[in-house]
Amino acid sequence: MRKRVIIMLAILALVVLSGCTQIHDPITSESTGFWNQWFVYPLSLLLVWMAEFLGGSYGLAIVIVTIIIRLVLLPLMIQQTRSSKAMQALQPEIQKIREKYSSKDQKTQQKLQQETMELFQKHGVNPLAGCLPILVQMPILVAFYHAIMRTAEIKTDTFLWFSLGSPDYVLALLAGVTTFTQQKIMMGQAPPNPQMKMMLYIMPIMIIVFAINFPAALSLYWVIGNIFMIVQTYFISGPNVQTDSKSTGGAKK
Repeated sequence: MRKRVIIMLAILALVVLSGCTQIHDPITSESTGFWNQWFVYPLSLLLVWMAEFLGGSYGLAIVIVTIIIRLVLLPLMIQQTRSSKAMQALQPEIQKIREKYSSKDQKTQQKLQQETMELFQKHGVNPLAGCLPILVQMPILVAFYHAIMRTAEIKTDTFLWFSLGSPDYVLALLAGVTTFTQQKIMMGQAPPNPQMKMMLYIMPIMIIVFAINFPAALSLYWVIGNIFMIVQTYFISGPNVQTDSKSTGGAKK
């Protein structure tokens, strides 16, 4: 769980820090650099093309392109979700092993690691399987974030009740609520964990703070992405990992 918290904070830091570089520079065909030419500009072109196809609505283009990107990344998301649920299912057995080897001396800690790995192998669970999908997804999602922020046409357009180029408090609140809901569903099958419970409330607050300081176009992207993740997490089931209460790691598949 601690590793997952660190990963979530690293992802959030990546998104925030990415906003500190070139975020105010419009993306055009003349933008230089590998990142701009191969990641940000193609996604900006996709947004412009989609908006033209939809009659000039950049808000609707953001919604559609967000869904398209999430669908393209869906196989990786499924792998990440199933890995997360498998780890959640094994948490009671992992806790038993930790209680069994509670001593901090090196020899005991080695036995703890060995027995934990045996538990993973017995159930066919790779604790690192959920990390690779995140690392693959992030450049694409951050590039799309840049494309939204740096496509000049978006800043002057309106969608529903808000201007895409200005912050909107209602949309910022929706971004926070959907972030909370997404995390709540993901944590639903996990045993109580103080660190994750803390993140359940911190992340939505941070998202709201960021959203009220960024154009509403970015909040719209967060809301649609969160709704997609909520539906995905709700419907995707993890592997059938069952444990035997009488012996650590007993399983039936």
